[in-house]
Amino acid sequence: MEGSSTETKENTMPRIGDDAPGFTAATSRGNVSLSDYRGRWVVLFSHPSDFTPVCTTEFVAFQEIYPELQKLDTDLLGLSVDSVSSHIAWIRSIEENFDTTIEFPVIADLDKEVAMKYGMIMPGESQVETSRAVFVIDSRQTIRSIIYYPLTTGRNMKEIVRLVQALQATDKHGVSTPADWEPGDKVVVSPPETQEEAAERANEEGIEYIDWYISKKSL
Repeated sequence: MEGSSTETKENTMPRIGDDAPGFTAATSRGNVSLSDYRGRWVVLFSHPSDFTPVCTTEFVAFQEIYPELQKLDTDLLGLSVDSVSSHIAWIRSIEENFDTTIEFPVIADLDKEVAMKYGMIMPGESQVETSRAVFVIDSRQTIRSIIYYPLTTGRNMKEIVRLVQALQATDKHGVSTPADWEPGDKVVVSPPETQEEAAERANEEGIEYIDWYISKKSL
């Protein structure tokens, strides 16, 4: 396994803003390293187990958003503590039963090394399975978002895509995104930092002024 500038203890979850812990691992599509993805965004997600119903629906849904993520220069990378052989057999079953080709690799984390680095094991929920975790990692390999779901609840794929779009909009335009933001909606501009700037904000061109501390604009 590759090293990382972020030191994590066993099963300690890294935080938003940390360097994503590095790794090299076997997958359903050969060995991959996190460093292979430098320069692109990555959605790294874990699932509890192969050949389970909720995980199967998720894999079909992840594949459905995969082309959209690719347009956002974002790759998908799955993970569970099952073997490569198990992954291959399960993926073949999904492809046969759902007429869906799974195009992204799935890490076979048998020794739980990657899962422990990312805090994907929740002992209170399961001692042996990885949780439904989602890590959004940017092109500099910094962790930008972390989402956890319980074993019983499948993930919302539209929200994962929206999250990547929002983070990329923030990076590109230096703005924030309001609740329920979708591409094309107005964004939130940074609040003024001085009394003078606050007084000027109401008359600033191209700004939807609500109050001195909250204003929006179109991109």
